[in-house]
Amino acid sequence: MKLLSTDPAVLKLSLKNPVHFLALGFGSGLAAKAPGTFGTLAAVPLVYLMGHLSLTAFIIITVISTLVGFYICDKAAKDMGVHDHGAIVWDEVAGLMITMIAAPAGLIWMVVGFALFRFFDILKPWPIRWLDAKVHGGFGIMIDDVLAGIFALICLQAIYYFV
Repeated sequence: MKLLSTDPAVLKLSLKNPVHFLALGFGSGLAAKAPGTFGTLAAVPLVYLMGHLSLTAFIIITVISTLVGFYICDKAAKDMGVHDHGAIVWDEVAGLMITMIAAPAGLIWMVVGFALFRFFDILKPWPIRWLDAKVHGGFGIMIDDVLAGIFALICLQAIYYFV
């Protein structure tokens, strides 16, 4: 059973390159199976640490990470020669950050946020699926996960409000 991807496109990237390192979600995108889930898992400690910041600081870091992600994902995709390769998981990192904006503290809320984000990222309800298919480049790689994060954020806040 192979744990790391041996895809020739992935082998064009280097974890020594800071852009590739981030695009690969600190290396988590190299997982042979379910790299998006592993990329989201890699974001959990980062989001946990960000949870100790003010809401303003959390949002600023999330916005910067998302905006920088347009470049990171575009550069990695061009270096690989493949648009939106599964190993590029910075979009999942940003998506979980978005999901967890103003989330209540606690492990259960992290688990719920993680599950909601993965649900929307995998299922891709309209307009996420449309954006994923029609928009290209770094923006295209990021936008479906940004929207999945927003959907998950709304659901997480609704669950908290009603529970």
